[in-house]
Amino acid sequence: MAIHAPLAAPAGAGVGALLRGWRQRRRLSQLDLALDANISTRHLSFVETGRAQPSRDMVLRLAEQLAVPLRERNALLAAAGFAPVYRERGLADPALGPARKAIDLVLAGHEPYPAVAVDRHWTLVAANQASERLMAGAAPALLEPPVNVLRLSLNPDGMAPRIANLGEWRAHLLRRLRQQIAVSADAVLVALLAELEAYPAPPHDDAAAPDYGGVVVPLRLATDAGVLAFFGTTTVFGTPVDITLAELALEAFYPADEKTAEMLRGPTPLRTS
Repeated sequence: MAIHAPLAAPAGAGVGALLRGWRQRRRLSQLDLALDANISTRHLSFVETGRAQPSRDMVLRLAEQLAVPLRERNALLAAAGFAPVYRERGLADPALGPARKAIDLVLAGHEPYPAVAVDRHWTLVAANQASERLMAGAAPALLEPPVNVLRLSLNPDGMAPRIANLGEWRAHLLRRLRQQIAVSADAVLVALLAELEAYPAPPHDDAAAPDYGGVVVPLRLATDAGVLAFFGTTTVFGTPVDITLAELALEAFYPADEKTAEMLRGPTPLRTS
């Protein structure tokens, strides 16, 4: 199923039009948002049509109720004539040293199981050795930085030929990406989705796969030691006020069966088939 770019205000639109776009994207009526933000519907209507100029606090209050990503909250503030309040710093910035240390500790502590850190566009930020071993074997061009882990997973020259349940896994990743687009309205992700959807789509021929009760969607990856089965978890920073941290996610994979756990804990490094 294709997805089109979310509703968006024209370039250079005022803060009212931008707020209206986010409200429509969240499928809220003016009454719903006004009640959530504890303001009058009349005042919200005036803000959206440009008849009233919102204060800085009002912009932030509405953005909070609309769950607008931090990066876009800065854009709302700028459109209203205010300075941005959320900083964006690279992970190499000394101010983010504790966060970078925490990421490295989580990735290393997850060995011998795979774990990666990705940004909002699924660009690889960091990876532990277990995940690097599983990625090996993909076309060198796909492993050249910046590495996009969704492209690496589903590209026919990447990990796709080694994913035993590719149809199921592809559907799972595309569903997650569509949900992310619905929340973020990110044009880069819309383009990435179009690219991934254009890759060959295998049939859902997973009748012989183990049944996980519909609780998780496993990743079943062929290696020289047999098929490994994983389920994944996503961890984000709880209350970040830095854009970089707010857009960062840790994707950790756990063995879905004892056979996989034993193979990963074994003394011989695994190689992908």
